Amino acid sequence: MRQKICLLIFTILIATALPVFAEETKGPEVSGSASVDIMSNYVWRGQKLSDGYVIQPSAGITYGAFGVNRWGNWDSDQVDSGTGEHTETDLTLNYTYSIDKLSLDFGYIYYAFEGTPNDTQEFYVSAGYDTIMAPSLTYYLDVDEGDGSFLVASIGHSLDLIEKVSLNLGASASMNFDNAVMGTNSDGDTFTALYNGELSASVSIPVTDAISIEPKIAYSFPLSDDAEEALEAIADASSGDKEGDIVYGGVNITLSF
Repeated sequence: MRQKICLLIFTILIATALPVFAEETKGPEVSGSASVDIMSNYVWRGQKLSDGYVIQPSAGITYGAFGVNRWGNWDSDQVDSGTGEHTETDLTLNYTYSIDKLSLDFGYIYYAFEGTPNDTQEFYVSAGYDTIMAPSLTYYLDVDEGDGSFLVASIGHSLDLIEKVSLNLGASASMNFDNAVMGTNSDGDTFTALYNGELSASVSIPVTDAISIEPKIAYSFPLSDDAEEALEAIADASSGDKEGDIVYGGVNITLSF
């Protein structure tokens, strides 16, 4: 019931804002993309959620400032079955707004998990500033299973290597606010503490005007004792390996249209 109410609220907000947007904007641009990530592991906010490589297809479309995206995860080696399975489908709705160099993004994410009753959903707001190191701050509010929130601060920088090929470097740090989806400490309680940090690097390689390939690698690590206990327990349940930190990587292929 809660998920239906939240989705209804978000739909009403979009429906209310759309006429205003249409009046102020002539001929909204329509664009789309389809992509796939092939990764050594499924890692989400520092959590190791697979025991083998994963394939993660995604497709999205934007109409002016509004966007919708569907993302999925196929796990090559499920712990319970030992076979490949589709494990998750996420739906994201968002609205972006820019003021000079400041970019604001408001959105809703529904996380659907195969074979479990633990679907959850988040509302989020993100702010980014177009300056050196491209700082951004994103706040997520889980209104379902997590019943808490999560904050991510990040920076990034791109360096031109050769014509149209760039090296992208990133770093982020996060904090958990009693969000049950982010795990529990050794006492079995939700907690408020720094969660994980992540360092990443990728290389953007255009193949054509519409197709690009991006190999990437990342290192994620816990930022507090509570987070380390939670991340180790989640990794143990998901993959059988009690790892609080992890190096993972893969390649992204994107088609834009």
